[in-house]
Amino acid sequence: MVAGLLIGGAGIASAHVTAHSPDQLTQGGDAEIVFRSPNEQDTASMTKLEVDFSTTSPIGDADIKPIPGWTYQVTMTNLKTPVKMADDTITSAVQSIVWTAQPGYAIKPGEFQEFTISVEGLPSNTTEMDMPAVQTYDNGAVINWNQPTPANGQEPEHPLPHLTLLSAAQAAAADPANAATVNMAGMTTVAASSTDGTARWLGGIGLLLGALALGFGLGAYTRSRRAAGGSGPGPDGGIDDDDDDDSDDIDDIDDIDDIDDEVPPEGEKAKQGASA
Repeated sequence: MVAGLLIGGAGIASAHVTAHSPDQLTQGGDAEIVFRSPNEQDTASMTKLEVDFSTTSPIGDADIKPIPGWTYQVTMTNLKTPVKMADDTITSAVQSIVWTAQPGYAIKPGEFQEFTISVEGLPSNTTEMDMPAVQTYDNGAVINWNQPTPANGQEPEHPLPHLTLLSAAQAAAADPANAATVNMAGMTTVAASSTDGTARWLGGIGLLLGALALGFGLGAYTRSRRAAGGSGPGPDGGIDDDDDDDSDDIDDIDDIDDIDDEVPPEGEKAKQGASA
């Protein structure tokens, strides 16, 4: 049977009961809280861990993660003065949670155990969750972890487990996924703007090319109409063609040559006059 995990590295003397979370801790948010409890004794085994919760910055409920060989008990308390949170008003709160080891499952010297709870609705009226803890050993020893850390930051002998909560604004600024979403939104906006500008530019080029094509088409059509207008109906109702025009031109040249043959040169004209 495995009662707990072995402590390595720093050793027993430096081990304390601590609280941490794998989630981002936000006021009013949901999160898992893990209490890490090492054995502080050299010869005794830890048989019980108790964690107490605030009634002025309360949590309304908690789910407990089972641990083989350990039982748990959640004690609720009715608040004399209801506490208004961001999304709810709490009238009944978790006062304490106690885990108890069954025979053979106690935490031996050099080992530790993690006790996990899930909270829906962390306090929204504080930035610090102080959760005093009490360890009980099979030799009768009881160790209280209930000393707050002073302002100078020097750790006391038995510091109490605590967690720091972020405001909603701080959580949004610290969340890498949120920052990535903002960056992607900006990139999407830029990409959309760039795409729109490119589309307009291509559209303008398309209109220009269309206008040029239309101009060339009209010019070609006009030239073809003019060429067709040069050939009209002839005297016989037919269409004169270029070959007929060329033939007429040749006939005219022959007539001129005949006239030249009929007119005598000047000398001959004088001779004819004299003989007459």
